[in-house]
Amino acid sequence: MEEMVVEEIQELLEKENDKALKQYLDQLNISDVEELIDELPQYAAKFIETLSLNRAVNVFRILDFPTQERIIKKLSGNKLNQIIKDLPPDDRTALFSELKGDVVKKMITLLPPEERKESLALLGYKEDSIGRLMTPDYIAVKPEWSISRVLAHIRRYGKNSETIDVVYVIDKEGVLLDDIRIREVLLADPEAIIGELTDKRFIALKANDPQEDAINIFRMNNRVALPVVDENNILLGIVTVDDILWIANEEYTEDMHKIGGTEALDEPYLDIPILKLVKKRAGWLIILFLGEMLTATAMQHFEIELEKAVVLSLFIPLIMSSGGNSGSQASTLIIQAMALGEVTIAEWWRVMRRELVSGALLGIILGTIGFVRIVTWQELHLYNYGPHWFLIATTIFFTLVGIVLWGSLIGSMMPIILKKLKLDPATSSAPFVATMVDVTGIVIYFSVAVLILKGVLL
Repeated sequence: MEEMVVEEIQELLEKENDKALKQYLDQLNISDVEELIDELPQYAAKFIETLSLNRAVNVFRILDFPTQERIIKKLSGNKLNQIIKDLPPDDRTALFSELKGDVVKKMITLLPPEERKESLALLGYKEDSIGRLMTPDYIAVKPEWSISRVLAHIRRYGKNSETIDVVYVIDKEGVLLDDIRIREVLLADPEAIIGELTDKRFIALKANDPQEDAINIFRMNNRVALPVVDENNILLGIVTVDDILWIANEEYTEDMHKIGGTEALDEPYLDIPILKLVKKRAGWLIILFLGEMLTATAMQHFEIELEKAVVLSLFIPLIMSSGGNSGSQASTLIIQAMALGEVTIAEWWRVMRRELVSGALLGIILGTIGFVRIVTWQELHLYNYGPHWFLIATTIFFTLVGIVLWGSLIGSMMPIILKKLKLDPATSSAPFVATMVDVTGIVIYFSVAVLILKGVLL
């Protein structure tokens, strides 16, 4: 949003020139009005109130929930009633699911009986189910209809449909028989029967399936909308790609928060109260801190070895970070691959085999660098590792091979195990994997040290 536009809008607001403000807002794109609300949030309700109903609805539906909530509190009853009534059913359901129960009840009573029934039906599905995303506004036709009748039906009811790109063929029981793209209908002979165009090869979503499944199906198929059916294959509604993009963005944001070792934020970062933000972050930090305390316990177990060979303590940060980094890398790669549908639970063995090979090679690379570093510092007299420096270098080499391999295996298997347990793979975040590998890394380090240095330094 250009600074000059914002200044002109502010000037009109100060002069309380509502007529000029409406004319100015009507010249802006919907996305520009959204940016204007971000720039001047204190006037959000004023902008929505000033806009024509159709533009107000289109702006309101693309705003984030905290902004919608602030607008609802300030908007006049009449304008609010009109906006709620004109919102698409899926957007209305998404709004109602975020609002408090008493507010939802009040708003539902404002709706006409038919739309009230639609909203209550959509709210009856689980929060993260595909049913919450669907809209009952679609074009459905019977298989015995002629193309000319289908086109007449589209002209009559298409205006109220979410999309007319696809026509759905259903039988007298409401069972979905096929979906046909409008292009095929337009190019067909007007006297032909629509049922002759069907091949019954269609993709449908199940109303009670998780929304994540819909994201993957849309990703694999080039469609603007997909039908939603129940267990008996009866057509209930459709889900459009704009809703899927919105949900995909929310899923991505949630996964990023979890990968970073925090609970998902349900509000924009700058809007969330500090205490709530601390609460979201404190839980995971406490868990990770308690996990790291096990590292201290493991080091106490090897206290005698440390006293005998203090030089080993120099490499503890190197060892721990290498294992944690390799585990975090593998975890992030597998979480992303699972999200894209590239890896399934059934392919765990293929993943393990690949990580065994890649982990071993990465370990050899880092181990070689660690070995060369010790040899170089010793030979150039930059640091004296003692008379047994070669054995120390060998210890570091084999430890790095072992811990990087172990980190890769833990990082790659953890998301798959969590998915198998019906948990979110993103929970196996980088900090969580790093903490696990830190604890076991100490055990691997000193176990290798005892094997190589026993009778020499230990």
